[in-house]
Amino acid sequence: MSDEEKLGQLRRRIDELDLELQRLLNERAACAVEVARVKRAAGEQNNFYRPEREAAILRGVRERNPGPLPADEVVRLFREVMSACLALERPLAVAYLGPEGTFTQAAALKHFGHSVATRPLDAIDTVFREVEAGSADYGVVPVENSTEGVVNHTLDMFLRSPLKVCGEVALRIHHHLLSHGAAVSDVERVYAHQQALAQCREWLDANLPRAERIALSSNAEAARRVGAEPKAAAIAGDAAAETYGVPCLVRNIEDEPGNTTRFLVIGHQSVAPSGADKTSVLVSMPNRPGALYQLLEPLARHGVSMTRIESRPSRRGIWEYVFFLDLQGHAQDAPVAQAMEALQGQASLLKILGSYPSAGA
Repeated sequence: MSDEEKLGQLRRRIDELDLELQRLLNERAACAVEVARVKRAAGEQNNFYRPEREAAILRGVRERNPGPLPADEVVRLFREVMSACLALERPLAVAYLGPEGTFTQAAALKHFGHSVATRPLDAIDTVFREVEAGSADYGVVPVENSTEGVVNHTLDMFLRSPLKVCGEVALRIHHHLLSHGAAVSDVERVYAHQQALAQCREWLDANLPRAERIALSSNAEAARRVGAEPKAAAIAGDAAAETYGVPCLVRNIEDEPGNTTRFLVIGHQSVAPSGADKTSVLVSMPNRPGALYQLLEPLARHGVSMTRIESRPSRRGIWEYVFFLDLQGHAQDAPVAQAMEALQGQASLLKILGSYPSAGA
């Protein structure tokens, strides 16, 4: 058989597979429509999105993937299929810290897929308010960066918001130098969010030591602004470059190759166990000797692993603090439930912010 005949066979097989894929995709979509009909007949109007079920499905996709497609790529494709099918049941509105082209938007699309309606908002507290009011089903907000630390504004909002944490997204952050100028040497000003400037400090010191660094509300705003300034550059990601049509002069200028930002998905929903979960907790202890030990001891006693602890002023009294904890496990898991019961008797404030599938799951 000649090479041309082999190619012809392979192309015919691809056409057959494409037809089968299309048939199966529409069969899956029809099932999703029927699921929505059954739920509505049973009186359910809002409980269409199931984070724990989606996480379990995607975990299975990753674990059984034989290649040659990389597991991350197969997961991404399944996420989009699930997103499109969910939109047939009930389209979701997702608010995020904007403007359009930010990493927060990228995190929202990574978590929910591209079939949701995303809504850019100008501040973290506005995202919380939109979800609280029901104008958006969910919100996505940044909570910490692997090199620059916690986003305090997000933590502070949980002190007064009734919303729950429904999910998390870990997004690898790649910063690029964007400009309409011809060369790096032409750049006199660099615009970016203050965290992006900090995350690229060493590169800027080495390559643009005399350029003015100007902090803006977001990297997307920086990309938008440099459109009219040929001697200016922005630090931003691929989404902002594409959205605002700014060429990339230098890619991946972040100082830490593993630079990652964690985002939280917020909503009204309590999430059932998925099999690989985290629980976020807000707790305040009376200001007395040994208070921090009393906070941590029940976790150790019940074998609960703590992955993060942050303290913030409680705003209820001078030198009073609240602690934000991330724990491995779901609040319904016996070790976590027992630790929370023990803490309840000692804490002046204990609020379970939510249990949700781990981003790494």
